[in-house]
Amino acid sequence: MEEHVKTTIKLLPSLLLIAAAVVLVTGCNRKEGWSLNRQSTDGQARESIVIMFAGTEAVSTGQSRMMQEVANKLNASGRFYVDVQVNSALSNDVDDMVTQARNGAPLVVPSDPGRLASQFNIPDLNILMAPYVLTDITVLEKLPDAALFKEWQGKLEAQGLAFVANMYNGFRSFYTTTPVNEPTDLKGLRIRGFSNNIGAALAKYLDFVNVGVAWGEVPAGIQQNTLDGCEVQVSAAYNAAVYKAAKYLILTKHYMLQSSFICSAALLNKMTEADRKFFLDTMQQTASKYSHIIASQEEMYYRQMEDEGVMITRPDLSAFQSAIAPLYANNDMGFTDGLKDRLFRELGL
Repeated sequence: MEEHVKTTIKLLPSLLLIAAAVVLVTGCNRKEGWSLNRQSTDGQARESIVIMFAGTEAVSTGQSRMMQEVANKLNASGRFYVDVQVNSALSNDVDDMVTQARNGAPLVVPSDPGRLASQFNIPDLNILMAPYVLTDITVLEKLPDAALFKEWQGKLEAQGLAFVANMYNGFRSFYTTTPVNEPTDLKGLRIRGFSNNIGAALAKYLDFVNVGVAWGEVPAGIQQNTLDGCEVQVSAAYNAAVYKAAKYLILTKHYMLQSSFICSAALLNKMTEADRKFFLDTMQQTASKYSHIIASQEEMYYRQMEDEGVMITRPDLSAFQSAIAPLYANNDMGFTDGLKDRLFRELGL
């Protein structure tokens, strides 16, 4: 109980709705997991599983809407008590929230394969978001059945995390304050990108300065000229109004961003078999649904940005792919020999 109370205190006040409910209503936080007694329709007390979904994206993005839909489905079952906190309401530090989940907080957090690979020392997991490796969102539906994916799940579980769903969240491209038409135009630009091994590798071979700041600081950074731009998915760029200061967008589509939803392995394992299956099925089916919704809305966002005066360049990607090629020849990511071939084989590519 003491460890869980410490975790609760670290997350207050944002976890107040859930953590305080567990501590104050039930009087304790049981070893087997977070739970809350609620009245069911037949008047009998039922123990519900308490969870908070926590993300950094705006409430209107596909990722945030996906989490809210999952929460609604789980809550409607009467077996879960789920709250959703997005737009960095809990924290703007994804890695820290993932750490809190690993330490036992009842969180479901959308991270991504690159972050998880760096944070938990699983280099091969980077292949899912390595530049220009995966380019077809439909392959993600096959991913849960791949032996490689199950191996990565096992490595995360050994460190206290359950990798419960993976969702397409948009191709990432460059939004800049000066025109970019080819790789050399990025040279020396201060670009906000991923603060992980993938981000460092991309900056190395496209020769820009990778600036690791929280996403919430990006619009102001571009407006104040401390940043020359960012690389991000279109929904996040639009909802953060990045286009107001970064008037140039080049559709390099270098990463196929994925939202990798994780939670505490203990939280998942303490559920009954039926509850765990319902939770996982709901997560994975809703993730699949929103992968397609997010993909279908990208062109809408591009058109809206053009209406706001953004100049969009749709380049021949071969120059960018050639610039990135040494990343794989030099094996900067430390991939296991034959990893790409194995992944493609298991995904039927």
